[in-house]
Amino acid sequence: MAIMSSHHPLAFAFGVLGNIVSTMVYLAPISTEGFKSLPYLVALFSSMLWFYYAMLKNDAFLLITINSFGCVIETIYIGLYIAYASRKNRISTIKVFATMNMGLFSLILLITEFLVENSVRAKVLGWINVAVNVSVFASPLSIVAQVIRTRSVEFMPFPLSFFLTLTAITWFFYGLFAKDFCVALPNILGFLLGLVQMVLYAVYRNASEVMEEQKLPENLKTIVILSTLGASEVYPVEAKSEVDEVAKELEQAEPRKQEKAMEAQEGLQSNGDEV
Repeated sequence: MAIMSSHHPLAFAFGVLGNIVSTMVYLAPISTEGFKSLPYLVALFSSMLWFYYAMLKNDAFLLITINSFGCVIETIYIGLYIAYASRKNRISTIKVFATMNMGLFSLILLITEFLVENSVRAKVLGWINVAVNVSVFASPLSIVAQVIRTRSVEFMPFPLSFFLTLTAITWFFYGLFAKDFCVALPNILGFLLGLVQMVLYAVYRNASEVMEEQKLPENLKTIVILSTLGASEVYPVEAKSEVDEVAKELEQAEPRKQEKAMEAQEGLQSNGDEV
């Protein structure tokens, strides 16, 4: 109850809701371009910064809980990726991890600890977090442009957009009622971008199906390869034409086999007569 007493009641309620929704997002990683490590490296970097920020404040227990969980789960994802990825992707992941999650975070830690006064340290780190989160929230703009250009929502799954928007709403109200504007400000942008994505999904979700049907010829089939990581890829294949070619080759090969067998049999008979 001491934790709740240090918060505004509504701030505590939205903080708990934010923990629940953010946990769901952490446990349901979705990559629109297959399983890549960069989203998880960025998520780990953000969680590390917010965890450090929460440790500098006196009443940020709810930020500590969700971001400590985020650090653990994102580290697990990255570890699994490094263990099972190709050598090229493994090396690139380790390089980014060493540069951003170790090098850049250590630099921020050293600067704020030794070059910033204790009275403004949390505020300075908070604004660093705002800059990082604004850049993260702004990254889906390329996906928004792609959806408008291609009229396809293939790379913008609605469930992910919905839950990220809900996360932004809950943490905005937490920051608002807790009077922590470093938490509230970037989530305004997150809410607006999430709303734009859901509107675009509603507009183009049927258009993409129509365009796909018009684009594929009748003789094209699709092979769906399902990954154990949840991503699926669809490859159009000229199945009918390939089957026809194989059938023709078999038809042409069968008479030749029969002729060769008859020739071999006649050769054996002729040899027997000579004996």
